[in-house]
Amino acid sequence: MLAVSPVVDGGRWPARAVVGEHVMVSATIFREGHDAVGCTAVLVDPDGAEHTRSPMRLIALGMDRYGATLRPDRQGLWTFRVEGWADPYGTWEHDAAVKIAAAVDSDLMLEEGARLLERALTDERRTPEEQAAMRDGIAGLRDTSRPARVRLTAGTAQPIRDALDRVPMRDHVTSSPPYELRVERERALFSAWYEMFPRSEGAHRDPATGEWVSGTLRTATGRLPAIAAMGFDVVYLPPIHPIGTVNRKGPNNTLVARPGDPGSPWAIGSADGGHDAVHPDLGTLDDFDAFVSTARHHGLEVALDLALQCAPDHPWAAEHPEWFTTKADGTIAYAENPPKKYQDIYPINFDNDPEGLAAEILRIVRHWIYHGVRIFRVDNPHTKPVEFWEWLIAEVNRTHPDVLFLAEAFTRPPMMHTLGKVGFQQSYTYFTWRTSKHDLTEYVSELIGAADYMRPNFWPNTPDILHATLQHGGPPAFKIRALLASTLSPNWGIYAGYELCEHQALREGSEEYLDSEKYQYRPRDWAQYSPGGAKEEHSIGRYITRLNEIRRAHPALRRLRNTSFHRTDDDSVLCYSRRLGADLAPDGREDCLVIVVNLDPHTTRGTTVHLDMPALGMDWHDTFAVIDLMTGDTYRWGEHNYIRLAPHHQPAHVLLLRRF
Repeated sequence: MLAVSPVVDGGRWPARAVVGEHVMVSATIFREGHDAVGCTAVLVDPDGAEHTRSPMRLIALGMDRYGATLRPDRQGLWTFRVEGWADPYGTWEHDAAVKIAAAVDSDLMLEEGARLLERALTDERRTPEEQAAMRDGIAGLRDTSRPARVRLTAGTAQPIRDALDRVPMRDHVTSSPPYELRVERERALFSAWYEMFPRSEGAHRDPATGEWVSGTLRTATGRLPAIAAMGFDVVYLPPIHPIGTVNRKGPNNTLVARPGDPGSPWAIGSADGGHDAVHPDLGTLDDFDAFVSTARHHGLEVALDLALQCAPDHPWAAEHPEWFTTKADGTIAYAENPPKKYQDIYPINFDNDPEGLAAEILRIVRHWIYHGVRIFRVDNPHTKPVEFWEWLIAEVNRTHPDVLFLAEAFTRPPMMHTLGKVGFQQSYTYFTWRTSKHDLTEYVSELIGAADYMRPNFWPNTPDILHATLQHGGPPAFKIRALLASTLSPNWGIYAGYELCEHQALREGSEEYLDSEKYQYRPRDWAQYSPGGAKEEHSIGRYITRLNEIRRAHPALRRLRNTSFHRTDDDSVLCYSRRLGADLAPDGREDCLVIVVNLDPHTTRGTTVHLDMPALGMDWHDTFAVIDLMTGDTYRWGEHNYIRLAPHHQPAHVLLLRRF
């Protein structure tokens, strides 16, 4: 037995699944000689009870690779193992068929078969019907008045095969070690995020003084119905804590703040409190509780930023200077990501008092859990020890298994992957910078290969990242990137203003927004862009809403491993399918989507799409109907299909496959 899967780094960390997910377990099974082998995947629940035993079938002809799907039905730490054995009945059935066809040792082979069935009869797990079928088979095998071929048929009748499939005869059983499978709630794998700054919702200038007045958590609740109506299920808030006044940044990251400038929410802490407090301008903890309650009423979960860093005037800086890095001149070092400098932020150093820091951070996380937070978006986790995250997530999930952590780590691949292995339920990715057909195909294929432990979350934009594609591609680029993110990954998200196609960069060549909301208020007149508003035509909100409707309606888009790419004659056109077979679909009906995207936001593209028909569960010459879920148009398709996509009119097809 070799190469059992899914196993992460030899079993060092659990593989990952969600409740109700069909998990493919596979292994390479063989033995010496030509005897038949059999194998079973055994799933054990978190209480240690055997849940299911699933026969494994050959999935790679000639490679001795066997597989079966297991379906855990609740959260917790499950285990599975693979058992392989010599199959005496399968060996006899094969040899008897060959020898009887050649009239070699026919009577001997038939008697051996009868004795095998007599042995099988002794298993107490046999039902009365199975016992009757086996007795009939034994009698038929020993009926010398009938031809050998007829006697063989009696001993290999389908009821006998079914009985031995349910409870096989097993010799020389070998078992793999038990491997862990961490099963989490569905939201870990399938979610749609919307990021908003509460302070901008309702922000306005005081008519008397001309100074800005911050929006609050109470005013921000007014935005929640619209976010929910677009189909999002997670509303993510940047840090809502007090913001430091020392070295506070001004508009567009300038080094000097003017009176009334709010500063960066990631410069956490002041005389008003630290990570467990709410910024007084935003309201109180009661206001936060009301925000969470209102969000829940609209079907939204609140994700809160967990940024382990401090402003210079955070209480920690005075009370625990050992939690920071001290420079040669005795001052505390501020954060840097050359050439960027963050003079308003002190990064935490875990080297001096790791136990004290860990205890305090766990207290903070539990504080916000108490106030209704079940999702944390962790800022820059790659700058903290991996061992700390492994401990923290395990400790939190020990008492609150429904709490999820998203790793915001745009860093080297080994670190990104390791963060997923040690416990982060979701991970930011490089999707934002993957724009070509080749790059998208290669990158998504890489992520599929890591799906046992890493769940990607695709974001076309963030407050930090306005990619050049969006700066210069107009509304078609925003539609294209949203469609790719929402249909290539089960998890996706956007930052507020995306639906308005906000695209002005700080300067040419920069990925920073002009007048970035990270450093100033950015109120938007949402009513003008709503249905019936004066600027409705400038919003792609309806388009995003439709994408989320499609995602919710089609289970094939709720998984990652079921993606196949198909060939096109134009490198600016990407085609991929997402298929969930009837045996894996929750309602027992196949769900298959074929998605064709024009990646060029400026030019109409016409090309031929060449489908990998077996990847769609079809023969090469089959034809079928497709319904465009974005337009309602219906087409007849086969292996080769001509398409024409105009980015301003219809940048993509999202086609639902219907068999004739």
